[in-house]
Amino acid sequence: MSKVEVNQISSQCGSTLTIGQSGDTVTLAAGATQTGFGRTGTVDWDTTAKTTGFTAANGTGYFVNTTSGAITVTLPAGSAGSIVSLKDYANTWQTNNVTVTPNGTDKINGVNADAILSTADQSVTLVYVDSTKGWRAVQDSTSSVTGNAYILATGGTITTCGDYKIHTFTSPGTFTVSTAAICSADNNVDYLVVAGGGGSAGSNNTPCFGYATGGAGAGGFRESHAVPVSGSYTASPLATPTSIPVTVQGYPIAVGGGGAGGPTTGNGSNGSNSIFSTITSAGGGYSSYGSNNPNPPGGPGGSGGGSGAYGHASCSPATRSPGGTGNTPPVSPPQGNPGGRGTYQSNTGGGGGGGAGGNGSDAPRICTPACTSGGDGGAGVATAISGNPTAYTGGGGGGNSYFDGNTSTLGSGDGGVGGGGNGGSGNGTTNSGTPTPQQGVAGTTNTGGGAGGTTSYGSNKSGNAGGSGIVIIRYKYQ
Repeated sequence: MSKVEVNQISSQCGSTLTIGQSGDTVTLAAGATQTGFGRTGTVDWDTTAKTTGFTAANGTGYFVNTTSGAITVTLPAGSAGSIVSLKDYANTWQTNNVTVTPNGTDKINGVNADAILSTADQSVTLVYVDSTKGWRAVQDSTSSVTGNAYILATGGTITTCGDYKIHTFTSPGTFTVSTAAICSADNNVDYLVVAGGGGSAGSNNTPCFGYATGGAGAGGFRESHAVPVSGSYTASPLATPTSIPVTVQGYPIAVGGGGAGGPTTGNGSNGSNSIFSTITSAGGGYSSYGSNNPNPPGGPGGSGGGSGAYGHASCSPATRSPGGTGNTPPVSPPQGNPGGRGTYQSNTGGGGGGGAGGNGSDAPRICTPACTSGGDGGAGVATAISGNPTAYTGGGGGGNSYFDGNTSTLGSGDGGVGGGGNGGSGNGTTNSGTPTPQQGVAGTTNTGGGAGGTTSYGSNKSGNAGGSGIVIIRYKYQ
């Protein structure tokens, strides 16, 4: 084999220089580099699939395997003509996305923000053009690649409804904003914050067949709804048009638990607060127990708890203890309503707990026969922020201790729509004639419903627990 050693090869005339002949292969020796030839618009493919985040190199293509989880690819510092290609290795990008991050202040299609690749079997080639447009897709098997124009966030259970993303927290967690929207108006989110419902009091079986307790108050209800932020859906009548602005950070979410039921002849406990950002909803107020002396009032809270039955044996006028105050502490629009009053007749009913949509009902006075029904819990309110219309924060129904063997209309109070528990009854019925356990019913989980009151007919009984709260966050994501 002959060998020619020279420092430069120049054409004899003209500007065209031909190396080799048709059919020949011209090879650059291993370890040698070239300059001045430029790229042909293609990349050299790295055939070892990437399974974790990495920084891409100019002129290289990568097979990205997201089978085990999402992956972030950081682009190299851009200079005109830089080129990077990416390919879905296992057809899993629709499940675990690839986040493409520009270097420093570089842009992707004119935007200094991450781009998300989220289509199965997608492949894309990016070329750096200039500082105005940055990296642009010159080949994309599915769609345009542009820096994300909207919020990117994690936390809770995530669902979508059209162009809107919904994060639902049924227990404490963190709403984490990882990328802010390009337009400041798109950095707002709407919310539903429901606190835990109150717990009902316990009841004592003596004397005169015992006493009934009030229904507990529902947890506070707070909601925002602005159509540009979270889309057109039917919000509650209490929704405010003022949304919450968010930035790139984590927002701790507190989901309030329901208040515990009280011991025999003891008040229940308030529900716990739920919190998102600057919004706090107050736990529902406890209900009070019945007594042969004037009984305590119901507890204040997001909605107030009902008071128990005062078991005086006559129909003479007496002061009934009030239900607890609602919307405590006060906010606007109000987060709840007051509880109802128990009566003062032997074998009596307790007042209903307040709900977000209405007051708890007072137990009615009935002197013939010597008994009365428990008061109904206040109604809750419904919203479709989750994508499905759902009622929250119903007050608990008051209990009733009377038993005559056949009367169904003198039963316990009905729980308010939205998770309020029915009260317990010696007759085993609610005001609507629906059978209910004698003990009464707890508030429904993740509605903020107040607990139903108890009846002591037959034995001493402890109170019931309130329903836990919920936090929902909704915003435009595409």
